[in-house]
Amino acid sequence: MTTDTDRPIDRRVIPADAREGRWSAPDGHSIRRIDWTGGERGSILFLPGRGDNYEKYLETLEEWHRAGWRVTAADWRGQAGSGRLGKDATTGHVGDFAIWLSDLAALWRQWIEETPGPHVLAAHSMGGHLVLRAVAEGMVRPDALVLSAPMLGTAGPPLPLPMLQAVAKLMTRIGDPTRPAWKWSEKPGEVPAMREALLTHDKDRYADELWWRDHRPEVVMGPGSWGWVERAYASTRALFAPGVLEQVTVPTIIVATSSDKLVSFTAIEEAARRLPECELVRFGDESHHEILREVDAVRDRAMEAIASFLDDRVPPRT
Repeated sequence: MTTDTDRPIDRRVIPADAREGRWSAPDGHSIRRIDWTGGERGSILFLPGRGDNYEKYLETLEEWHRAGWRVTAADWRGQAGSGRLGKDATTGHVGDFAIWLSDLAALWRQWIEETPGPHVLAAHSMGGHLVLRAVAEGMVRPDALVLSAPMLGTAGPPLPLPMLQAVAKLMTRIGDPTRPAWKWSEKPGEVPAMREALLTHDKDRYADELWWRDHRPEVVMGPGSWGWVERAYASTRALFAPGVLEQVTVPTIIVATSSDKLVSFTAIEEAARRLPECELVRFGDESHHEILREVDAVRDRAMEAIASFLDDRVPPRT
């Protein structure tokens, strides 16, 4: 007899056990979320990257659910189905990363009261930056932390962070800080031709994202604003200040690739050295930035490493 866990996961369908809804931040801002029921293994809260949406990670979230986890994912304020903070529908803007940290802290407080432990916080790219900073600053205290290609630095010019931030700050002052910081495409909202080569080797998984963009236009986002860039540099400097990463005693696993063209692998390696309880799973040319959306050989290795880490550091309760 075929069971639900035997059936292939359709990456273009909201799973039958998942429910989409809204969460109201303390100031009333409406944030989109998705929840799977169950959870005898524990609970995982997942946050995506800059310009991302949770639809891109349905496969991973469903796999965790099938492994016994209660799963929740949410947009960041100002992204996907959670409104915009800039002046147009595609540019990703935020006044300060502290806005996102406050949202995460409030969601976390409510979520851990509603869900069974152990409680795991997982995130990709910019989401990884934000959750790591929230843990370092004592705003959230998960039982374990799972980070996919965390944005702990950008793969941009090899200049000192203070200099990069100074340039970005100048750009916010000589023009509208909500304007795009880099070119997206000739047509607003249309993905650039070379974007796939930055994200994944898997053409089918990349096509899934385009499918969701076509069927849910509200999730479409393009470049970040100059305001976002400047605040990203400021937040990175805060995270890498002396003694900050060393305060993160939560068991942490990072999956990352040295061929990443979007985030700094060097910064990830430095963070992994400084974090007291960190396991770094390295990939090379076989993987682009979106490791959890890579070809099966890469993705399976990453998912198996995460499962083994969780079994070791937050074993099932007996």
